[in-house]
Amino acid sequence: MNSGELARALIASAANLRPETAPPTRKAEAEGGCGVIGLAASVRVPARVLLQPLEQMRNRGNGKGGGIAAAGLDPEFFGAPPRLLRDDYLLTIAYLDDDARREVEARFVETTFAIDHVAELPACGDLVGLAVRPPDVCCYFVRVRTDVLAGFRHLHGIREEHRQAAEDEIVFQTSYRLHRDLYSSAGEKRALVLSHGKDLLVLKLVGYGDDVLRAYGIGGLRAHVWIGHHRYPTKGRVWHPGGAHPFVGLHEALVHNGDFANYTSMCAYLAQRNRFPLFLTDTEVAALAFDLLHRVYGYPLEYVLEAIAPTTERDLALLPPDKQRVYRTLQSVHLHSSPDGPWFFLLAQTLRDGACRLVGITDTSMLRPQVFALQQGSEAIGLAASEKQAIDATLECLAHEDGRFWPHADLYWNARGGSHTDGGAFAFTVRDGRLDCTDKFGRRIETEGNKLPPGGGGPPRRGAGVLARLDVGTQELTAASLRELPTWEYGDVRGFLEELVASSDGDEARDRTLATLTALIDRRAATGAMKRSYILTLLDAALSELAERIRRRPSRRYAWAGRDALLPEADCEGATVVTDARGFPSEGSDSLAGALKQLVGRGFRRLLVVNARGQRFLGCGLGPSSQGVRIDIYGPSGDYLASGIDGAEVIMHGSAQDQVAQIMKDGTLIVHGDVGQTFMYAAKGGRAFVLGSAAGRPLINAAGHPRVVINGTCLDYLAESCMAGDPLHEGGFVVVNGLAFDADGSLHPLDTPYPGGNLFSLASGGAVYVRDPDGKLTDDQLNGGEFTPFTLEDWQLLLPYLEENQRLFGIPLELLLTFGGASQPPDRVYRKIRPARLEALSPEEAWVRQHA
Repeated sequence: MNSGELARALIASAANLRPETAPPTRKAEAEGGCGVIGLAASVRVPARVLLQPLEQMRNRGNGKGGGIAAAGLDPEFFGAPPRLLRDDYLLTIAYLDDDARREVEARFVETTFAIDHVAELPACGDLVGLAVRPPDVCCYFVRVRTDVLAGFRHLHGIREEHRQAAEDEIVFQTSYRLHRDLYSSAGEKRALVLSHGKDLLVLKLVGYGDDVLRAYGIGGLRAHVWIGHHRYPTKGRVWHPGGAHPFVGLHEALVHNGDFANYTSMCAYLAQRNRFPLFLTDTEVAALAFDLLHRVYGYPLEYVLEAIAPTTERDLALLPPDKQRVYRTLQSVHLHSSPDGPWFFLLAQTLRDGACRLVGITDTSMLRPQVFALQQGSEAIGLAASEKQAIDATLECLAHEDGRFWPHADLYWNARGGSHTDGGAFAFTVRDGRLDCTDKFGRRIETEGNKLPPGGGGPPRRGAGVLARLDVGTQELTAASLRELPTWEYGDVRGFLEELVASSDGDEARDRTLATLTALIDRRAATGAMKRSYILTLLDAALSELAERIRRRPSRRYAWAGRDALLPEADCEGATVVTDARGFPSEGSDSLAGALKQLVGRGFRRLLVVNARGQRFLGCGLGPSSQGVRIDIYGPSGDYLASGIDGAEVIMHGSAQDQVAQIMKDGTLIVHGDVGQTFMYAAKGGRAFVLGSAAGRPLINAAGHPRVVINGTCLDYLAESCMAGDPLHEGGFVVVNGLAFDADGSLHPLDTPYPGGNLFSLASGGAVYVRDPDGKLTDDQLNGGEFTPFTLEDWQLLLPYLEENQRLFGIPLELLLTFGGASQPPDRVYRKIRPARLEALSPEEAWVRQHA
């Protein structure tokens, strides 16, 4: 029996699962975004590290459904020997009706399985804020009974070598029958199988994802892989708690941000293979499709990913011919199983060899936000989430739990769905205590290979003497610290920072300390054998200590405005107001954004935020009279940073998130890192400088005269539908330099200055200037744009912005103009793209223009 014959036998064995009546159609719901977080670590980490990131993403849910999943579990939590997690199925059943347990065990559990162990997870009865009491949960460690397995194999002609596949199918079908009889769209809702895979646990309820941890008291449960989810019901119905994520196939649990336009066709595809969704939500359909492709058909992960998120157009053409042939075959066979619409999937999965993994998959249009991260030290962790700030919150919580981790990842990146470079999907696999990160094609992702992980404090040596050796002027100290940093060890950095902050009693000393800390945070300097990510952790601590000193002893030049100590009306000319963001909610009437607005209303013009923790809308609502206002932000901010600013200057000392500078009108935004999705959506003006890259859809629908420099790249859909006029006559433009810093702080060109298609698609105004001395951009990347000569007038327009870019980020103008080891004229380095000119008008357009 080959794999195809086995798949046909397994599918045929489920023919009697077809429901007598078709489930009702789904109820359409308002669209919204979900909050997802996932991690995979080389060591087991406790569930409570998910509390803070989930709480910081509560705006992405509505309290009607949340859940978690874990793989690579700690058997001690369940009071079970390790072999049971390896050999048995973990059948987790939620009982909504107290009287249902006896019936479930008699009809479905005991008749099918041998029970080796039982663990109870009773729900907390009075959890504050939950409208519906969570169900009690029972975890059964079970094996398929030998007589049941023998009868199933005989009935369906499945050979001994496929014994495991037969057992898996029996478990899958048993859970389906339980749902059909006791928890389905049209039937009773008395009991629900939450999960049934090996070494895999799912818990969910009507509430938020973080409520699950409190309701079942699992904060101390440790696992190698975790995913968490807040459900905002974009499609489908919410039932208690079956409508909540995660949904399971068999050995995988899936959460999802987005929705499908082709739910009905996907259901038809599954029905042809005797898979019948019961919960009327597209997430269940996605989990069933993944299980069908991976378990039943036996596809390797790459082929599953291709069937779900197909590679098309230019990306497909850039793949090797043999891969193109395989991918076209997969697409033709599984067209109806490919979700059509905006989505981002996270899966927690166990594998047959005992490994477990986290998989993140991005839709090919990148219409839902996603961020991946990797930290490698003595232990390793990979993460993926809807928002970068949630990743940072997870690492911060984990660092408090385990000193082998620290609050900054070594590497952050956004995925470009369906790309020929990495496929837009990544797997973090834990096997035998080792974590490996690979892309869709199996290529390994690594961080700095020559950097040493932190290994304890170490005594301060060389760094502690810098202040004593120098005339302690700000410029001298900053230059010396950046110059000597590559020769230091972590203990030297710690000693230098402690001495620096301890000397910061007067205003001039505070100016010097703040400038030096800021330079070390912002500049991509060489760090020798040290990881920049851990140096940032030490800098965070030093900045927090400086802020604490200001709180204890404010001065004329440095004032304090904490969570419960906002300043009254006062003479504030020239004062910098320092605010510790910790404790401020993410949004709302008493949010940090509101506090900043209040301080500006009281006359303060210089505001400095430390310890940002994902707060949204920072810099918003200041109004058109905000010229001269400057807001510096340290720490991970939330979405909508600087959106709508009209004159203010906002400086983000690190990476920003999604929806940054939307509908910006005037002012300046400076980001010392990357920006996320839809950067400067519908911006009308202002200047923006980005040290790193932008994710998908930057400057779409921009109009007026925004002027932007992006030193990295953009994933796709840059300046779609841009309407920014003629840049040579007060219109807008964006510069893409296509550069990146390596682990030693050196700049190098990216493989391509712009990897995607749809560059300047459907644009009617503005221009894109790309540093492309190799001529790697091609016409097929444009969609409504055209290459046009780069003139002296263009260079005179860009020059002051590139000079400002040099001042802000230390990226020399000479380096931008260097190619092939020699300085080149600007028109040899930069290429200009403008909206394509139409050669002829349609009859309708001609009539409109004639009668306008």
